[in-house]
Amino acid sequence: MTPEVYEKYEIFDTHAHIFPEKIAGIATDSIGNFYGIPMNGMGMSEKLIESGSKIGVSLYLVCSTATTPRQTDNINHFIASECAAHSCFYGFGTTHPDSEDLEADIKQIKELGLHGVKLHPDFQKFNADSPEAFRIYELMGEDLPLLIHCGDARYDYSAPARIKRIHENFPKLKLIAAHLGGYQQWDAAEECLTGLDNVKFDVSSSLAFLTPERAAGMVRKYGVENCFFGVDFPMWSHDDELMRFLKLGFTEDENRKIFSGNFKEFVGIK
Repeated sequence: MTPEVYEKYEIFDTHAHIFPEKIAGIATDSIGNFYGIPMNGMGMSEKLIESGSKIGVSLYLVCSTATTPRQTDNINHFIASECAAHSCFYGFGTTHPDSEDLEADIKQIKELGLHGVKLHPDFQKFNADSPEAFRIYELMGEDLPLLIHCGDARYDYSAPARIKRIHENFPKLKLIAAHLGGYQQWDAAEECLTGLDNVKFDVSSSLAFLTPERAAGMVRKYGVENCFFGVDFPMWSHDDELMRFLKLGFTEDENRKIFSGNFKEFVGIK
């Protein structure tokens, strides 16, 4: 990828995972084993920035997921500390539906200066539209955006139909449906999630599996203005994902919207 290709764009990566150095290897291997996909690199802040700098990324939405309730506090403090250390990081916290005090978790996320909540129903083993999950969305209100993993042909936890029910019950919740709304369930995602207000989509962990024509068609169906560029590091490299994205054939103005403009408007970045 030559600098001439990407230097004309402001590029945000709106889906990236980081872990503390002492567990980064184990956590990264765990993701790879879960999906049966070789990881591109280690899920650490320095490795993320090193990968993203190759395409000129200027902002990274960083997050991690609490697979048990007791992990929530450590993860939220870790993400907050990494954001303090790296001005290019934009942090989302996490919680778990089985938490003993969901209200305290959401309060902590706000007090730490984190900007949203990341949930992964398949990792965390809960239905995205369960009563326990609904309590999280209720507490989040209209202020905190939700980045939620969507879809997996092996599980039903985060099926697109469940994501649609979240929106039906919380229409003002600012929701980012990851992986074009349904990893490995893109037909169902298109059917369930097209045309929903306040629902946005990132293209992460999708472009390697879809033809450019299909991926571009999904973005246009959802609306170019509703989609964000994201890499899902450490699963993929930034230069590979950028090359895949540029094959979708959007105009320069559309690229600018997807690379950064849409996200800036969505979260209110000046």
